[in-house]
Amino acid sequence: MITFIPLTGFLGAGKTTTMTAAALALQEQGRKVAVITNDQGVELVDTKLVRSKLDSVAEVTGGCFCCKFEDLVEAIVALVASDSVDTVIAEAVGSCTDLQATVVRPLRQYYGDDMVVAPLTTVVDPLRHLAFARAAERGEPESDLSYLFRQQVTEADVIAVNKLDTIKPDRAEELLASLRTSNPKATVVGYSATTGAHLETLLDAWQAPATNEDVVLDIDYDRYAAAEAQLAWMNQELDLTAGEGFDATAWARTVLQELSVWAAEHDAVIGHAKITVEIADGDFAKLSLTESGAQPTLDRAAEAHAPAGRAVVNARVACEPDALDAAVTEAVKAADLATAVTSSATTPVSFKPSYPRPVHRLAPAGA
Repeated sequence: MITFIPLTGFLGAGKTTTMTAAALALQEQGRKVAVITNDQGVELVDTKLVRSKLDSVAEVTGGCFCCKFEDLVEAIVALVASDSVDTVIAEAVGSCTDLQATVVRPLRQYYGDDMVVAPLTTVVDPLRHLAFARAAERGEPESDLSYLFRQQVTEADVIAVNKLDTIKPDRAEELLASLRTSNPKATVVGYSATTGAHLETLLDAWQAPATNEDVVLDIDYDRYAAAEAQLAWMNQELDLTAGEGFDATAWARTVLQELSVWAAEHDAVIGHAKITVEIADGDFAKLSLTESGAQPTLDRAAEAHAPAGRAVVNARVACEPDALDAAVTEAVKAADLATAVTSSATTPVSFKPSYPRPVHRLAPAGA
C-alpha cells in the first residue's frame, strides 16, 4: 500500500520547495519517497532542481492533474514499479483548483485498494494571502485570480502556510488564527520550507484523517477558466555562450530583475518566474521571482563560470502572451549585455491555458 500526498496552492507559494523538503524529511524517517511535478507547459525549471536533490522524480506536463488524470496515475505506477517507492508527493499546477472532486475522490474510489490518499494540502504564501485580503478589506470587487485563490483554500484539508519567516511573529499568529476561524474544517499549520522550521507540523498533519473531504466547491468553471486565462505562460530555452566564461547566477538574476521592474511598471501580477542555467558537469544556477518589483530569490548558485550554458525560463504573469514574450526578450538582452553573453533563444512560446475539462468530477460519497 502506497501513500499519495497531493499538494495544491497558488503560483509562487513554495509548493516545490515544500515537496522537496518534506520528501527529504520523510526519507530520513525511512520512507522511500518519489515526487511528481506538474505544469501547463513543458521544460519545467522545478523538475531540474528537484532532480538535483531526489532520486525518484516524474512530471506531468501539458495540463493539470484533473485534466491529465490518466497521466498522473501512470506516473505513480511507473515510480512505484521502477523505484519501489512507498510514498508519492505530487504538486498540482498553481492555477488549478477543485482537486477534491477531480483528483482526490477519483483516486480514492478507483485506486483505494492500492493507495492511501493523504489529506489535500493547500500551500499558502502569507504575503500573497495578505495582499488578496487587503483588497477585500478595501471593498474592491473580487478578482478572478483572488476567486481562484479562495477556492484553493476552501477545499483544503490542510492549509500549509509556508514562508512564515518572511513576516513578523505577531502577524504570523494573527494570520494562522484568522485562517483557522474562516476554515474550521481544515488543519492550519505554519512553517518555512526553506529553513525547515516547524516542517514537522506539516508531516504530522498528513498522518491525520482528512477533515474536509466532503466539501463541495460552489465553483463557476467559466470564472475558473477566466482566472487561468489572465495568466500568460512562457517556457523558453536559450543557448548561452561567452568567450571568457560567464556567471550563470548573475545572468539569471539580471533577467528576473529586469522582468520584475517591467511587471511593476505595467501593473502585471507575477504568479512566478523561474530560471535555471545549466553549465558543465551538471552544475547549474536556479533563481525565482514571485512578486512584481521584488528582488529574485536565489535557490541555487552555480559553482563556477563557464564558456557556455543552457537556460530555461518559466514565467507565469498576468498579461497578454505577446507582452510577456517582449518583456522577456528585453530582459534577456539586458542580461546578455551585463554579463558579456551571447544568447540564442527558441521562438517564444507564451500561451494561455485552455478551458479546464477534468476527466472525473465526483461528488462526496452519499451526496
